[in-house]
Amino acid sequence: MDGGILSAAFRQFRADRERRQAELERRKREVGRRLPRVEEIDRELRSTAARIVLAAFESEEEPERALKELEQSSLALQRERAELLVGAGYPYDYLDDGPACKTCQDSGYLSDGSPCRCLRVYCTLEQNRRLSKLLDLGNQSFETFSLDWYDREIWDEFGWSPRENAERIRDICLDYARKFSRSSGNLLFTGAPGLGKTFLSACIAREVSERGASVVYDTAEHVFQQFERGKFGRENPFDEEPEREINRYLNCDLLIMDDVGTEMLTSFVQSAFYRIVNDRLTNGRKTVLSTNLSPEDLGRRYGDAVLSRIRGEYQILLFFGKDIRILKRDR
Repeated sequence: MDGGILSAAFRQFRADRERRQAELERRKREVGRRLPRVEEIDRELRSTAARIVLAAFESEEEPERALKELEQSSLALQRERAELLVGAGYPYDYLDDGPACKTCQDSGYLSDGSPCRCLRVYCTLEQNRRLSKLLDLGNQSFETFSLDWYDREIWDEFGWSPRENAERIRDICLDYARKFSRSSGNLLFTGAPGLGKTFLSACIAREVSERGASVVYDTAEHVFQQFERGKFGRENPFDEEPEREINRYLNCDLLIMDDVGTEMLTSFVQSAFYRIVNDRLTNGRKTVLSTNLSPEDLGRRYGDAVLSRIRGEYQILLFFGKDIRILKRDR
């Protein structure tokens, strides 16, 4: 799990826990002013609980009888308390102070040190918040992906229509996202601008993230900028941001790299791209690449070693049709 996301998620988790506790204290003060008897009952219940424990260990004659009498007294007090609360217009559990998560007792972590499911929910929310800075996760989903922008007319060079092709690609991406795991493959989106590559990237990012996997989406230009900052030094030598970002790119469960091929090409960029592709394949990390270039053009740009890995390890999805941005503008 991404350390930065986990840290931010735990801060929010802890803040919410503290807010719940503060709200409970406010409720207790409110009820105490209106229903002093409830405070008395709570004190009696705490006293009864202690007496039950003592009776279990100290009663020499008929301990079962003593325990039963104390339990009946406790139940009677609980009934009176609930009746008072409900009679005053409060829910019967208005002052319950049990943990929101019984699995981890609101600690956020399990006994083996791994994040509890409740904390993982916060991680997903934090991850989606970060993804939403770059992707319109609010509107981009498989449910809102429209085939209406793709022509039904068959293109002779492909043997089918842009609409049929888009439907096939959508189904592949949906299946990929919903079944995502360490055994999933890698995808290459290739085709002209304005055909839905970024939209479907967002759909995959959203679906995979909501299933609990760590997802990083970024443009190729920004990815390579981080690698360059990490390689050639920074204004502040104590700034760990480039190393942290590079670690995220190399080790997240799913990296989605958009606009590959639009960055300025240098020998360093070629080396960094090979490292990303090769390291993630070697370590079983999954990648979705999106580009306006053909696989052959990628090979000429980044080298035969990159092309070989893409052809051998990626499912290549070719987008074709009319530019959707232009169609929307003219409609």
